[in-house]
Amino acid sequence: MSYHQAEYDEPLIKDMKSGTTYRTPGDDLEDSPVPESLLRESLDLPDVAEFDVVRHYTRLSQMNYGVDIGMYPLGSCTMKYNPKFADQISAMGEFSELHPFQEEGDIQGALMVMFELQHALIKISDMDAITLQPLAGAQGEYTGILIAKKYLEATGQLDKRREIIVPDSAHGTNPASASMAGFDVVEIPSNGDGTVNLEALDAALSGNTAVFMITNPNTLGIFEGHIEKVAKLVHDAGAVLYYDGANLNAIMGKTSPGLMGFDIVHFNLHKTFATPHGGGGPGSGPVAVKGFLRDYLPVPIIGKEGDRYFLDYSMPHSIGKVAPYFGSFAMHLRAWAYITYHGADGLTRNTERAVLNTNYLASKLKDTFSIPFSPLKKHELVLSTENTGKRALEIAKYLLDDGIHPPTVYFPLIVHEDMMIEPTESVSKRDLDFYAEAMKRAAKVDEDELKKHPLNLPVKRIDEVRAARQLVLKWS
Repeated sequence: MSYHQAEYDEPLIKDMKSGTTYRTPGDDLEDSPVPESLLRESLDLPDVAEFDVVRHYTRLSQMNYGVDIGMYPLGSCTMKYNPKFADQISAMGEFSELHPFQEEGDIQGALMVMFELQHALIKISDMDAITLQPLAGAQGEYTGILIAKKYLEATGQLDKRREIIVPDSAHGTNPASASMAGFDVVEIPSNGDGTVNLEALDAALSGNTAVFMITNPNTLGIFEGHIEKVAKLVHDAGAVLYYDGANLNAIMGKTSPGLMGFDIVHFNLHKTFATPHGGGGPGSGPVAVKGFLRDYLPVPIIGKEGDRYFLDYSMPHSIGKVAPYFGSFAMHLRAWAYITYHGADGLTRNTERAVLNTNYLASKLKDTFSIPFSPLKKHELVLSTENTGKRALEIAKYLLDDGIHPPTVYFPLIVHEDMMIEPTESVSKRDLDFYAEAMKRAAKVDEDELKKHPLNLPVKRIDEVRAARQLVLKWS
């Protein structure tokens, strides 16, 4: 395959000038509606015509890669194709023109959508109550920890319970959320099979433990088969069991956090329910809880009485609001549309296909790369390039020249020279075969040649060390 991205010497849009004429809004009004104290002599408006704006962003898109171009197998990120029917629904004027300050009676349709999404997520997770407010998965995770913190405070346990336990395979947001909420983080090692070490967990649990955070399947793509024992240990110690919902795509319709014994779960709508992901937002990270934690949820949630939907503020120990208004309503619409379209059977088939795709890819790569731990994977697989003598980073850069987005590299930290690949259900066998062949081809390329890639992209070889040490976080 010969893949080349477009390459333009594209200026910043603020530096573009189309040379067209435009009228300032209100030029034709004899009496300006703007108060005299707020009037200005001139406005620094860009002189850029529509056609130049469209061409500018189209050219930028041709220099970039996105989920509409090909598979995006970032491990643990679950980068699915975003179906266009959901985008169309979220763009409908009946929804997009709503204002959050409108009276309840005027937004019954929007409240109905959110109520039905709440009900669907509660049913999928086997929990009892939920908030849709958090604006991203990471914020949802932080919200979940704040809920646990408020519960411990209300029950007089917070002064003593100051530790949150995480496994060494945890997502990086887990210890970050725990620390931000003011807890001390205790990390425990995995077993030789990549799952939680029960002896280490039992030894770490004490009267000081507030929460144990884990995802299942874990970051290695392995299902924690002894999760009921984990739940019993945590609950016997008086602690709260938290489910990081990042990997829900592997179990939806088969089991649930509630059935496993979890008390709190956050969802990543972009992962499991195919709402847009990346670019800093918009995101959505609903948090569901068991009944004993309902009173601590952010307010309001959406309630229903007869045929009327309403804003429910009945949580007496609420942690307050964590986002303006109702959260990312456009994401709620997309997730509601996705769930409604697929139905329970369709969501279960998505899970089955995601797991099938991962294990098919593992079978294609196992003779070239080392795949540690259990041979049976769930939503993602972690492999090591160490046995090939090539660095994972070099292979990832080589893939770029095949028009392939590389997987996550060097995470989790417990596997050397690792690549974490999650194909999701939204890729074809053809895509998987092409990806596997490119990976195997990269493993055979001479070391010096490998270090020259990528060659066919507008941005060539990047110095990661310099980028990390000389951060430039703003345009100046």
